[in-house]
Amino acid sequence: MDYREIGGTGLRGSIIGLGCEHLDGKPYAQVKDTIDTAIDCGVNIFDVFMPGREIRENIAAAIGSRREKVMIQGHIGSVDVNQQYDISRDLSVVQKYFEDLLRIFGGYIDFGMMFFMDSEADYKGVFETGFADYVQRLKQQGDVGHIGFSSHNPEMAARVIETGLPEMMLFSINPAFDLYPAETYILDTLQNEIDPSAFRGLDPKRAALYKLCEQKGIGITVMKTLGAGKLISPEHTPFQSPMTVTQCIHYALTRPAVASVMLGCKTGEEVLDCVRYLETGSSERDYSQVLSTLRNDFRGNCVYCSHCQPCSAQIDIAAVNRYLDIARLDAGNVPPSVRSHYAELSHGGGECSKCGECESRCPFGVQIKSNMKEAAQIFGR
Repeated sequence: MDYREIGGTGLRGSIIGLGCEHLDGKPYAQVKDTIDTAIDCGVNIFDVFMPGREIRENIAAAIGSRREKVMIQGHIGSVDVNQQYDISRDLSVVQKYFEDLLRIFGGYIDFGMMFFMDSEADYKGVFETGFADYVQRLKQQGDVGHIGFSSHNPEMAARVIETGLPEMMLFSINPAFDLYPAETYILDTLQNEIDPSAFRGLDPKRAALYKLCEQKGIGITVMKTLGAGKLISPEHTPFQSPMTVTQCIHYALTRPAVASVMLGCKTGEEVLDCVRYLETGSSERDYSQVLSTLRNDFRGNCVYCSHCQPCSAQIDIAAVNRYLDIARLDAGNVPPSVRSHYAELSHGGGECSKCGECESRCPFGVQIKSNMKEAAQIFGR
């Protein structure tokens, strides 16, 4: 298993995480098989947003004495008062459900996630009531290690981040969602079909959100990596051909600030299928062929697909471009963390030989040579 820093939390999460939603309602033996397989494979981060007591207790029992080996994303405001999955900002209700979650998982939740921050009403329900104060008290008391939130809306997510409260975010990321305009409510697309006629190129607000997270040290864990299975379905894919699980995982992992993809496995075998990503090579991971079948909205923009590799100077071109894009947000005030990450690269943009082989391979016409020069000017190598 590979592990990444989760923003500035000081914690490292497995790049393959487990979203536990699809274990809800399953027999305990199946839950245990899935959890056991995940832990045996090195998965150390689980998302438990489901409010039902039985599924929470089944997951906790399956983890058993290994609780210190895993990190739990537990959601604050996830309840089942009116329906199976419901949202509440009523503090008495919120406390009841979250304190039950604390009890079940040993009195500590690694990431206390403010649940479902998608709308103006959600924002006001958290920041204009006592909800946010309650979340801060949970951290001060040591009940949660770090504060996060979940969202499907890039504009609202950026607004929550700008409050300075969260340290990480659970966000829906896949190639199709990133192609929708920010004003499209993503969850509506999953109720019907993903409509490719609505695609407008990589949405600048979503791209800016990922860069903002990297700039501010906000770690991202990813939901909806496979678009509820639609992206890998021959029948429902919005692309000319279905993507593979590996391509979907790799797309999410190449977005700035992403630490882990929380895949919704419901059996141990599905966990093993996802973890096989670690054994794949660059050709199996390459998603550029999917994006290049769409109209040419990406011209000149790096999508971090690494189709340009290999580099004769051994530069990780996608990584240099990613840090350059973040630095461009404020080239005069590049965060120390971004400079540090760039400094850790084995080869900087200044080592570019200007051979141009990378540009001949880029499906999107990115001016890579000039980007390498600019990166060297900003980062000093």
